[in-house]
This record gives sequence, structure tokens and C-alpha cells, in this order.
Amino acid sequence: MTDKIFSGKVFLLVTGASQGIGRKIAEILGSSLQQGSQVLLLARNTENLKGTADKLPKHVIVKYESVDLSKATADELKDIIIKSIGVNGTSQFDEAVVVHNVGSVGDVSQPTVNMIDFDIWRKYYDLNVFSPAVLNGVFMELFKDPSIKKHVINITSLCGIQAMKSIGYYCTGKAAREMFFKVFAEENPNVNVLNYSPGPVETEMLQTISNNVGDKEVKASFQDMRQNKKALTTDQTVTRLSEVLSKRKYKSGDHVDYYDNL
Repeated sequence: MTDKIFSGKVFLLVTGASQGIGRKIAEILGSSLQQGSQVLLLARNTENLKGTADKLPKHVIVKYESVDLSKATADELKDIIIKSIGVNGTSQFDEAVVVHNVGSVGDVSQPTVNMIDFDIWRKYYDLNVFSPAVLNGVFMELFKDPSIKKHVINITSLCGIQAMKSIGYYCTGKAAREMFFKVFAEENPNVNVLNYSPGPVETEMLQTISNNVGDKEVKASFQDMRQNKKALTTDQTVTRLSEVLSKRKYKSGDHVDYYDNL
């Protein structure tokens, strides 16, 4: 870990915190917080959320909630956060951080000409684009006090700026989601916004692409990456994220990749 990332009492919310990158973000960022700070973990799997919570230090208050973010309403999300914060309200915190990590890769077996089912498109965007946008609005409404420093971290991907065959759902979803947070950054210059691309990380998602992607060239590339252990660990990429946040050499809203020299 490099310099201190946040200061004072912090409220940290991490989505998709039950496994993979989300679990490691909660662990590393949560461990950097001072006593009295609070971490709220959101995902669907309660047992795995508890496993993440158990990895955080005892001096931090950790709460978790099982929720399907693709179906939760703005009011439901608001109630979850308010319940977590407790009777002392948001004024007890000096900084508020939301990490939009939740995401899915979608069906990677098909070319774009076969992606003709409206229901599949809607369900994919509900989770990967609409839920982060709605949650972000709810979070900003609750932490609207200007004395509270606010940080928004969106976990994006190289696929959001570089097309890859057979990965149409993921590429378009990441592009739309990243642009939303770029617009948000322009509208809210007092909020620190980072679109962080974690690089190729050895997770369940990478396994899914490697095994199931329809395009033969893309499949060969991903399988070579995994077989030759070129993929990063979650610890590597989240440690890099913490360095980027502490140095803060990016412009708010920027896309910063693991490999960028910042």
C-alpha cells in the first residue's frame, strides 16, 4: 500500500462484493479505513458476502445485504443504505465511497447479428448499466452534504473502449456504463470519479470467456493468457487500484487501466 487513500471516518459501499475483484476491493480498501468507518457489501449470495465480511478488520463496522441489483428499486436501495448507516446518519462520516463493481459478461457465444432477443438485452442492461446508474443517484442523494468528500469508482474494462468479437453484450455494456460516469464527473466536479480497468484478472468471468467465447481467435487468445499465467491476480489489480487512488494523477472521470503509467 502506498499513501493513505481516504481520511477520517469513511462509509464504503462495494457492489458485487461476494467474490473475485469485488471481494478483494472490500478487503484491501476496507483494511485501509480508520476506526469507526463502515463498509456495506452488496451482492446476491449471502454466504459469500459473510465470507468477505470475515476478511475485514475488526475495527471497521461491516454490514452486508443480499440483493439482486438488477431488480432492486431506487427506494429499496435507499432503504438498505439508510438501515446500514443507522440512527447517527450520514453526518458521522467525513468521506463516502461507492465502488460499482457488480457486473456480468453475458452470452459470449454469439456474434452481434444473433443478439436479437429484447428480453436478454434488457436483463443484461438492468444489471450492468441501469443498476449502477440508479444506485449512484441514490448514494449521492443520501450523501449530499457538501462537507462529505465523495468518491465514485466504476470498475470498467478494456472492452469498454476496444471491440472484441463475440463479446458484444459486455463491450457495449461497459462502454455505456463508463460514459454514464464520465457525464456524471462533468456534472459533479467536486466528486472524485475513476473508471478503473483492472486488466485481465483470473476470475470466474475470465474462465467463462476463455471456455465459451464464440470467436476462435478470441478464444485462442484468452486460453493462451490463462495457460501461460499471463492473467493478473485480484490482489495485484486491487493493489494497483489503491495506488491509483492514493496518487490521484488522473482527471476525474478518466479511464485508467492497470497498465497505465500513472
